[in-house]
Amino acid sequence: MTAEKDTVHYEGSEGGWGSVRGIFETALRERTSPGALDTLRRQNKVGGFMCVSCAWGKPAKPHAFEFCENGAKATLWELTSLRCTPDFFAKHTLTELRTWKDYDLEQQGRLTHPMRYDAATDKYVPCGWDEAFGAIGAELKALDPGSAVFYASGRASLETSYLYALFARLYGHNNLPDSSNMCHETTSVALKKVIGSPVGTCVLDDFETCDAIFFFGQNPGTNSPRLLHPLQEAVKRGCKIVTFNPVREKGLESFKNPQSPLEMLTPKATQISTLYLQVKTGGDIAAIMGLIKYVLAAEEKKWAEEQLHVLDVDFIAQHTAGFDEMKAQADATSWDDIERESGLARVDIEAAAEIYVQAKRSICMYGMGLTQHVHGFHNLATLTNLWLLKGNIGREGAGISPVRGHSNVQGQRTVGISEKPELVPLDTLAEQFRFEPPREEGMNTVKACENIISGEVRAFIGLGGNFIRAIPEREKMEDAWSRLRLTVQIATKLNRSHLVHGEVTYLLPCLGRSEEDRQASGAQKVTMEDSLSCIHGSFGKNTPASKDLLSEPAIVAGLAKATLPENPKVRWDEWVGNYDLIRDLIEATYPEQFHDFNKRVFTPGGFYRGNSARERVWKTESGKANFTVATSLSAIGVGDAPGRYRLMTMRSNDQFNTTIYGYSDRLRGIEGTRDVLLMNPEDIAAAGLTVGQVVGLASDAEDNVDRQVVGLTVTPFLLPRGCIGGYYPEMNPLVPLWYHDEESKTPASKGVPVRIVA
Repeated sequence: MTAEKDTVHYEGSEGGWGSVRGIFETALRERTSPGALDTLRRQNKVGGFMCVSCAWGKPAKPHAFEFCENGAKATLWELTSLRCTPDFFAKHTLTELRTWKDYDLEQQGRLTHPMRYDAATDKYVPCGWDEAFGAIGAELKALDPGSAVFYASGRASLETSYLYALFARLYGHNNLPDSSNMCHETTSVALKKVIGSPVGTCVLDDFETCDAIFFFGQNPGTNSPRLLHPLQEAVKRGCKIVTFNPVREKGLESFKNPQSPLEMLTPKATQISTLYLQVKTGGDIAAIMGLIKYVLAAEEKKWAEEQLHVLDVDFIAQHTAGFDEMKAQADATSWDDIERESGLARVDIEAAAEIYVQAKRSICMYGMGLTQHVHGFHNLATLTNLWLLKGNIGREGAGISPVRGHSNVQGQRTVGISEKPELVPLDTLAEQFRFEPPREEGMNTVKACENIISGEVRAFIGLGGNFIRAIPEREKMEDAWSRLRLTVQIATKLNRSHLVHGEVTYLLPCLGRSEEDRQASGAQKVTMEDSLSCIHGSFGKNTPASKDLLSEPAIVAGLAKATLPENPKVRWDEWVGNYDLIRDLIEATYPEQFHDFNKRVFTPGGFYRGNSARERVWKTESGKANFTVATSLSAIGVGDAPGRYRLMTMRSNDQFNTTIYGYSDRLRGIEGTRDVLLMNPEDIAAAGLTVGQVVGLASDAEDNVDRQVVGLTVTPFLLPRGCIGGYYPEMNPLVPLWYHDEESKTPASKGVPVRIVA
């Protein structure tokens, strides 16, 4: 591996004064309103405001400041004093605005009025809410419901999500793709098949008693910095952390706690990872197979020498199926193949495996570095094999813990945002609301994109998010988008997706979660689910950015009322007037998970909705937890070839999803630009390139489609040979729409075949 001194990097630790500076710089850029300080004080606390950023759990006993750098940036971004008014749209055509950078669009501030696209002037013009609802409803009524897509980002509350899913089914479709289709759908599919639960099995208390934590393909320093607090505490009590990641992420190397005066005023920082292994992107199946081989060999040695077990043989016998087949594959897999495919030395894999062997309780955590691959399913299934060997699922201090992204992306699926009818209690809904729900499978994100391109989709409603910017095949999608009959975007700030219009287009501004939501019964609270399956209440207090904003539930209800025939069981106005009534509906639909919902909204630490696998109840076809056999040692969908690189898309320290807060990727030592190509210096030399040279990337997916991203500055970075990095969403045009996980259809954005062009 190339020496770090030859690459761009960050000398400091995650956290510390760098995080404080990043927060203040965002506050200055956003000219944040005075109420922001009180909101940060209340953030992620009981009775307070739940962060709109990541979905990491909220402790029952919070720190004095229970927010991280990126969580604070998200709050300051929402509470900006900047305003994007009708006057702004009167000055700029959409054609012009499509030439702007993502950052510049969002820096115009909060949207203030509902807007309608005017084709004659190529501009947005203001309109009234009744006008917008009436026109959208008329368009939807004129269409086949199956030709409409209702997309949801991961930010909307449980209350909004429930109403939105109900609206879709009353209208007549299950076309409910959401942002999880683009990131953790692989989790939902793989964990459901192998352990019977589509989500992780851990709770916050597990991090207080585990002996080891294994990380795969996740970057807490950028994506979920509050996670660093329990990691630091675990390390200090002796827990060992092992990281497998192609990128050396600062948050998993060292952490300086901004809430510790000792650490802030001295050079002291906590080393997070005991062992950090830079696996090749797509090499995790091989690395995990190496861990399994070592554990199985350790079992044989321990039994032969001491008649003691390394494996939890009772758990395997009682609770699992498929062990013999999995063991046969591991035995037949050579170390030469493991080293070649993982890019790691056997001795390093064995050192990591020994930590797993010695630990009584282990947690595995992972992110999109595992899920966004063509064989992402087998990444997770193989990882589950390793965890089942020692019975590390369904007991205290152990388990599988995927780190979800957006604040309520898991919760939306819980309350009905799903294209898969078998995951939704349709019979219960039918009885509740006296209608016959559609039973046909709906469109996920990839299918929706395919059908937009083919012309089968005629309408798209977006509940938040930046759909066109987040998906693969951006150029082809933008071209097809103009042929849609109806596009509707519900949002707080302007982004690229709002500028690509259909024949009839509306931009509907909504309240932010941090703002007071006052309805007929008074100020309202909303709820969301964290990535540890706990439900939290959130109460906004800030003055809304505009008197013309509506809440997300009110917008969904307005659209539904204008579209659907009257139904005495469907009382939109009453529900919007009092969100307690929506929570009563959720409880009636999901009584086991949401019993006494309204009474438990502000439970300290959230109330746990339960997890069957945690109770060792396996809701799988076999009735047990399933060992599986991987079809490949590589998660990459195409083989290596001369001149071909494995591109992984990455997020900056100064962004969240597609939201760009600024141009400082401090934790990687990259400032002032996002147009970079990160390469190992030895790869730069081997390719005949020079540092600072401007190049382009072209798709090497062997489908004869010209996909390119140009204007990238060659930048030396500590990566495995043959692996290169670039920022998301700028690299999305290089990802073919068909290049996705085979089981879940999650875009394979962490292993894209590309070549470098001058």
